[in-house]
Amino acid sequence: MPCDLILALDLPTREAAAPVLRQLRGSLRWVKIGLQMFTAYGPDYVRAVADEGFNIFLDLKLHDIPNTVAKAVESLAPLPIGMLTLHTAGGREMLAAARQAQQLTRPDLLLLGVTVLTSMDATGLAEIGVAAAPDAQVTLLARLGVEAGLLGLVCSPLEVTTLRSQLPAGVQLVTPGIRPAGEAGSDDQKRVLTPAEAARAGSSFIVVGRPILKAKDPAAAAQAILAELGWKG
Repeated sequence: MPCDLILALDLPTREAAAPVLRQLRGSLRWVKIGLQMFTAYGPDYVRAVADEGFNIFLDLKLHDIPNTVAKAVESLAPLPIGMLTLHTAGGREMLAAARQAQQLTRPDLLLLGVTVLTSMDATGLAEIGVAAAPDAQVTLLARLGVEAGLLGLVCSPLEVTTLRSQLPAGVQLVTPGIRPAGEAGSDDQKRVLTPAEAARAGSSFIVVGRPILKAKDPAAAAQAILAELGWKG
């Protein structure tokens, strides 16, 4: 199966998101609901988007003491979500506790360990006391996540090739930081590739927001990306 597309539904209101979702219903499989929309509308909005036929990637990047993160996973388990993020920087004990909670409550839920945010570069890492280069830090945290039992990771597309050479083949790699060829600028993303480049590197899923959301025809923009990834019809 080719690399799949996830729409990052990074919009200020559900009213702004509604027409985009209507246009994409039936062609796009995955929608990412992040902290902004979840904070504004909560679990009911997750259910509403799922009821429209989309698979939900809930991107909350959980990061707290192990017991708190485990309880959060338990609390979120009844929601119709297929993926959920947590920060690998929370450490082995936190990741293992989250994984145990997931296995007990939602065995089919894919926990994704966020490595280094795609908005971070070497300068940003140095400012928080991390001397390693972004690719080295990603590799370190990815290995930690897999050792703690995670079956999926979030990383920049620039690190996918390295991770594919070092991690088990079944690990799912989800990559934001995607910009279609010819797209002007990269906004706050600093480590980016095109959809085709990310797919060739070994991404399992790519996450795209503004290039679809800001397009005059979001459905056509999404279809063009899916075609680039090898999806037919």
